[in-house]
Amino acid sequence: MAVPSELRQISDAVWELPVSWKHGMRVPARFYGTQELIERFDDGVFAQAANVATLPGIRRYSYCMPDGHWGYGFPIGGVAAFDPDEGVISPGGIGFDINCGMRLVATGLTYEEVKPHIQRLVDRLFERIPSGVGSTGFVKLTEDEFLAVAEQGARWCLRNGYALPEDLERTEEQGCMEGADAETVSHKAVQRGHSQIGTLGSGNHYLEVQVARQENIFHPEIAEAFGITLPDQIVVMYHCGSRGFGHQIATDYLHILLDVMERVYGIRIIDKELACAPFLSPEGQNYFSAMKCAVNMSFANRQVILHRVREVFSDVFGRSPDDLGIRQIYDVTHNTAKLEDHLVDGRVQRVLIHRKGSTRAFGPGMEGIPEAYMPWGQPVIIGGSMETGSYLLAGTKEGEQTFYSTAHGSGRVMSRHSARKKYQGRKLIRDMLAHGIYVRTASMRGLAEEAGGAYKDIDAVVRATELAGISTRVARFVPVGNIKG
Repeated sequence: MAVPSELRQISDAVWELPVSWKHGMRVPARFYGTQELIERFDDGVFAQAANVATLPGIRRYSYCMPDGHWGYGFPIGGVAAFDPDEGVISPGGIGFDINCGMRLVATGLTYEEVKPHIQRLVDRLFERIPSGVGSTGFVKLTEDEFLAVAEQGARWCLRNGYALPEDLERTEEQGCMEGADAETVSHKAVQRGHSQIGTLGSGNHYLEVQVARQENIFHPEIAEAFGITLPDQIVVMYHCGSRGFGHQIATDYLHILLDVMERVYGIRIIDKELACAPFLSPEGQNYFSAMKCAVNMSFANRQVILHRVREVFSDVFGRSPDDLGIRQIYDVTHNTAKLEDHLVDGRVQRVLIHRKGSTRAFGPGMEGIPEAYMPWGQPVIIGGSMETGSYLLAGTKEGEQTFYSTAHGSGRVMSRHSARKKYQGRKLIRDMLAHGIYVRTASMRGLAEEAGGAYKDIDAVVRATELAGISTRVARFVPVGNIKG
């Protein structure tokens, strides 16, 4: 891909496009990655990051993380902060899968204990945690009950027996964004989402049984504080979001904002996928509230999946979840907009942070981190491809440079269409089993789309975040069982 000639290197892993690169840019665009990663960015990433830099009220820079690739509106891996009084809110800066996120769960089991049971374990998880397009969960809710979930998030799960108090303590926002108002959500969105709690969905969503091998522990002290305490310890990691509910909310408000953006507020944009409204406008506030409903539904979704994980492990190993040492490490989102206090122009200011395919990564001592993690920084969960591995990182003090944001995964280098032409699902299953990874999938076509070769090198992405100082490696996990939508 062609790297713009105007792109200049700021440091080993930071690059910048000046405001002169595209007419209308209000701030420069910054890209994070080694030279090798930057050279693999598709052309659309540079153009999209520059387009974001033209939006009203943007502060500092338009950012793109090392896993960046082309997306809808913002690049995936995009980060931008806006002045709440002067700036906008844009669904294209959050994504259709609102609060798509990661959850990491530790167990007290080792690989040697789990290995003889891995196929049975994965089969049972596949049976109990629905995946694939249109999948529905075991939690049966009326539409009114679902609206309570949208406003209460994981708190609803705690009240209804699907959560422990410590689960909420170890979830971003304690599993509920305040200010969610179900009145701002369409009936169509409720219809699409009310039966999907406790499901993975399709696309790049998955659940993995993974191993933390001793040689892959980079910071033993932080790893132990987070809950990685055994040689060859088994963990469970999964990735999913707000399903059809969040998708419909994004779709609804894109139409609403496109209608009022220029006609009512006089905002002209380069790309209609960046449809937006002033944050403080009625339309902007309604979208913010509806987005929070999707965020909360997604927290509840991942929480109910944890409930199922506990059930399955207990069934397979004949011991209680507590006896098995099943403890949530953290749950973190990577598709949201949030009001946060950050240092801007030499003083602390409240800004609206859009993170699209980017993970919050608060540093040590920052408010919003669980008390037990305060000395170490916020856990950051970075999913890799199903054939490679994933990471647990920690936020750093140096993360202030990106409003405490880092990567969220590997990042695609191949379209889904191209992946389907190159890879075959059944062959992938055979090849992965030969490498010690047992896979169950709802779709062979979907599995082919998620082949490891369709993604960037996760190790290179994570090294770039560490080189830039925006997160630090704690542990690497390798998959031994995988459920794919």
